[in-house]
Amino acid sequence: MNLQTIDTAVFTAINSGLANPLFDAIMPLITAKGYVLLVPYLLFLYGKLLPQGSLSALRRVSALALWSILVVLLADWAGLEIKNAVARMRPCLALENVHQLVGCSASGSFPSNHATNAFAVATVMVHFTSPLASGVVRWYPIFIAILISFSRPYVGAHYPSDVLAGAALGILVGRLFWKSIQEARSWYRTHPHETILAVVLAGLTLIRVYYILHGPLDLSPDEAHYWEWSRRLDWSYYSKGPMIAWLTAAGTALFGNTVFGVRFFAPVLSVLGSLVLYRFVISMYSGGAGIARARDIALASAVLLQIVPLFAPFGVIFTIDSPFVFFWVLGLAVFWQAIGKRPEDRPVPEWLAAGAVIGLGLLTKYTMAFFIGSAFLLLLFSEKRFWLRTPYPYAALAISLIIFSPVIYWNFQNDWVTVRHTAGQAHISAGFMLSLRSFVDFAGSQIGVVTPILFGLMCTAFWQARVSRSDPAGRYLFWFTVPIVLFFFLKSIQGKVQPNWAMTGYITGLIAIAARYWSWSPVDSPAGRKWRMGLLAGAALAFAVTVAAYVAPFTHQVPVDVDPAARMQGWRELGKEVGRVADSMGGADKLLIMSDSYQEASELAFYIPGQPKTFCIVNGRRMNQ
Repeated sequence: MNLQTIDTAVFTAINSGLANPLFDAIMPLITAKGYVLLVPYLLFLYGKLLPQGSLSALRRVSALALWSILVVLLADWAGLEIKNAVARMRPCLALENVHQLVGCSASGSFPSNHATNAFAVATVMVHFTSPLASGVVRWYPIFIAILISFSRPYVGAHYPSDVLAGAALGILVGRLFWKSIQEARSWYRTHPHETILAVVLAGLTLIRVYYILHGPLDLSPDEAHYWEWSRRLDWSYYSKGPMIAWLTAAGTALFGNTVFGVRFFAPVLSVLGSLVLYRFVISMYSGGAGIARARDIALASAVLLQIVPLFAPFGVIFTIDSPFVFFWVLGLAVFWQAIGKRPEDRPVPEWLAAGAVIGLGLLTKYTMAFFIGSAFLLLLFSEKRFWLRTPYPYAALAISLIIFSPVIYWNFQNDWVTVRHTAGQAHISAGFMLSLRSFVDFAGSQIGVVTPILFGLMCTAFWQARVSRSDPAGRYLFWFTVPIVLFFFLKSIQGKVQPNWAMTGYITGLIAIAARYWSWSPVDSPAGRKWRMGLLAGAALAFAVTVAAYVAPFTHQVPVDVDPAARMQGWRELGKEVGRVADSMGGADKLLIMSDSYQEASELAFYIPGQPKTFCIVNGRRMNQ
């Protein structure tokens, strides 16, 4: 007998052989509401902890309840991924004469997520209870998990092997989760800031990866277009440098031509950006503010970078802004290190690193040129101007241009098409004009994507601190914020400016907000408390807006004409329908599939089964790749 035969025989023995009226009444309730049986257990724990104080007991039991919810989310996700990979048919669909007591789901059978979730929670609870109880009481959650698991084959939903695999997976997830909690607690006692940052980044990354894998958003038109570039690697492209295509090609080489493959580097670079920012801010303020306050400022800055609506989408959606933000933050860090040296120290590595990062940023987005402008203004109008009399800045500039040279060479071969496209985007041909409407639209967009509170705090921070004339860190923040943001505000008077064009100026602006709070001495002074309330309110509003943006596509309640996510929905269905029509005409590989929109052509290339070559005709619109 093979394993499948044994599995089926045991399933039949449980499902039909043990069938009786009592179990028929009880088991569907246990399979649906078995978690309710853990409520008495939580009440028992509360009673055991009461001698420590009612507030302490409530806090610890609430923590256990929260951990249980979190471990269920992780365990359920792990089970879901295995289900999708194995794709085993449920017994209620594969076998005849099943004693079926609940609905028969079309989802995969292996493993049982009920068993996975139950044993994950039970494992955490057993670890939590070990100092408080022993014997039967300690192992009560395991008994409930066994009961829930047994109910799955009894009601006809799973094979016994599904349940056993689910139990093993749940125990593994529960053990790893509990171990992570203990490690985090231990690490927090000696490294509180780093622990908080690690927990925040880990939590957000898990949410983002899940959102990419199972969320409602298809590839955006830009993502699909850059994916098309990645299938035809080149030194540069019509409207952008090659970095986005190279990274997309690397992601799809690892994970295939899938949505996750295309977006893989979005959460990765988002995490790396906050980590680099954290270390950079510490290096800026550890001398003057002290290491403790430097870590406070760094932690606040790194977390704000994750939750502000302007930056949060780039942890999920992989457009040029995802790597661009990372290279800008890395550029801030290496340039700070370079100018912090003295010429007699021969800081060749620091300046060459600065040039290399700027070059990589230029390969990503041409507005990296603003970094060069801000760096020059900083050197010119500060005590660091002596660097302009040394070869180091010019060597860094030369390195950046050498790295950027593939774009120059490609444009030389292609009639400088990127230059002409960029000039059109900047409305240079329109000449000087005044547009109050575009200025108001841009101002509103900036307040919206940064949130009104944080935007107001940033402006106040620079105005109150007069950072351009104060400490070196303040001057650094000023010259990498104010000129960039001010330029695009002025540019918006001449023509339309996209909301994300000034985004890099707000990176140092967020640091200025955090630094301004910890500049109050003491920080719990009346002014410091007001600033803290503003900072907390701004962070809470930013987080709420970001969460709403993530959740809104699930609700389908936002009107299409004002929903930015509407451009990332429906492409999968369109691709399937076009693929169906193409199959009826002999197959997509035998047809000419085209559109007068490069966005539609790119989306069809990705979502039509088989991912065929598609074409975009030039029909009086802009040229395209």
